[in-house]
Amino acid sequence: GVPVMAETVALHTIFELMRATGARVHLCRMSSAAGLELLRQARQDGLAVSADVAVHHLHLIDIDIGYFDPNMRVDPPFRAQRDREALRTALQSGVIDAICSDHTPVDDDEKQLPFAEAAAGSSGLELLLPLTLKWASESKVDLALAIDRLTRQPATVLGIEAGVIAPGAAADLCVFDLEDRWVVNASSLHSQGKHTPYWGRELVGRNRLTLVAGRMVVNHLNATAR
Repeated sequence: GVPVMAETVALHTIFELMRATGARVHLCRMSSAAGLELLRQARQDGLAVSADVAVHHLHLIDIDIGYFDPNMRVDPPFRAQRDREALRTALQSGVIDAICSDHTPVDDDEKQLPFAEAAAGSSGLELLLPLTLKWASESKVDLALAIDRLTRQPATVLGIEAGVIAPGAAADLCVFDLEDRWVVNASSLHSQGKHTPYWGRELVGRNRLTLVAGRMVVNHLNATAR
């Protein structure tokens, strides 16, 4: 396994190097309450650090692994309930800046093995929106804040002008249905890697239309619309 100590030791090292060099750092996929305490302290010390959380870590915990289903093997691993609650709170308060999909598809040969031998990873891109909406609903978070963690905040971390609706901004937009219920299975996932902890589960919320720089690239609202 990968204990919480693996995260905290790595964070101690990163923060010491930041103090020595003045570097700016983004931390990917925070997973523990202990790690979040170190992140808060680093921020208070004035370090230029940002962080994200994988969307599935906002929901699943160690006991969800059950009988060691290889689909549940991700990196970092699912941790205790207190860690999940700490992640949810930190995301809402802004200690964690952004939500990521942790989209790391794994093929059948690497996943259909005993849990300890299976490759870590899952297909998460298509689950990013519904699982974010699920977090917002369960945590009573305003929808605008939840979308901010998916759009403007990641763009800010990357230092790019994106993720906002404003005059002169690129028309990168999506329209989603808050009530569309769908089941995660082979036909609903477009990634070649079909393995996910949410296999067979029903989710709520789905993208219906996407514009990139004003050009329609996905349209499930009206097949004839342009």
